[in-house]
Amino acid sequence: MTVVIQMTARRPPSSSLLTRMRDRSPGLAASLLGGALAAGLGLGVFAVLVMMLWITSPYPDSGPGGALHVAAALWLLAHGAELVRADTLSGVPAPVGVTPLLLLALPVWLLHRAARDATDGGGEDDDGPEVPARTAWAGVVLGYLAVGTAAALYASGGDLRPSWGWTAVCVPLVALTAAATGVWTAYGGPGTALDSVLILRPAALRRLVPGADTRAHLGTAARAAAAGTAVLVGGGTLLVTASLVWHGGTAREALLQLTEGWSGRFAVLLLCLTLTPNAAVWGMAYALGPGFTLGAGHVVGPLSSAPAPLLPPFPLLAAVPDAGAGTPLTWAAGLVPLAAGLTVGWSTGRAGDGRTPGRTAAAAGLAALLCA
Repeated sequence: MTVVIQMTARRPPSSSLLTRMRDRSPGLAASLLGGALAAGLGLGVFAVLVMMLWITSPYPDSGPGGALHVAAALWLLAHGAELVRADTLSGVPAPVGVTPLLLLALPVWLLHRAARDATDGGGEDDDGPEVPARTAWAGVVLGYLAVGTAAALYASGGDLRPSWGWTAVCVPLVALTAAATGVWTAYGGPGTALDSVLILRPAALRRLVPGADTRAHLGTAARAAAAGTAVLVGGGTLLVTASLVWHGGTAREALLQLTEGWSGRFAVLLLCLTLTPNAAVWGMAYALGPGFTLGAGHVVGPLSSAPAPLLPPFPLLAAVPDAGAGTPLTWAAGLVPLAAGLTVGWSTGRAGDGRTPGRTAAAAGLAALLCA
């Protein structure tokens, strides 16, 4: 009996075990909660939006449960996961693989902010992050993926079902990348994070890392590439807008043909808004010359356009150029990459204080590669 009492007395209480785990991984619980909240907020936004459209729809196809299944499926689609529609006229499941880029911004922003706040630990002092980077990053990702797994299982019971292969790759990839950028930001950006890591490394390894001058050279090229990319995307948006104005009658007919009620038209316009960044990227590809593929084997470019003969009625598709050879009006799209190149050169030359012409030209070439 005495032995049993001694062994019981020596056994550490559960509270001390939890305390030691918390001391070893400070901020882990808060990071897990932050990741779960980020996923929950994203799902909540999609649920509110879909439920609003379902309520205002005069002839809904399903009940509120079906609308919530659609919201969960759209949340997965925003991460790049492919959806499969099982209920089709032909009976063959049809994939839905076009990710609206505007929807991607919401989960990325929520993950970035959750990881940044988890790393800061909620402190108001300026002494630096309070939570280790690995703990905050892993906690946010695991909490986010836990809710994401539940959402994928729930969405699998609806008409739009997630493709498990795409879901297993895209959702973790978005979570890992966005959370890493949040932690990186909390640690002061690339330069500060790199310097803090190099201090702990041997001198021989530190000598292999580019110095401050080389890093400034790379920073100049990166900023010039960002400016050139912005011009390309802006030019693509301008091309799409101009084409929509030119084909305004066709776009209006497509909108009226798709639906008759104001709620349905609002839903179509909302879908067009979420696909606007995609259209800007397609316009950028059109201006660069290769164009984009619209249908199997149908390439649309400034030199020649061969879209699919039977395009569905959709307002954004009205901006697709007519079939046939290019005209001087379509060739004018080549001014967009020309303006982007001038922007890259101007940005590089403006930041080239004290640099030789050769180094400035090298920075411009590197910026062009990054922009491509």
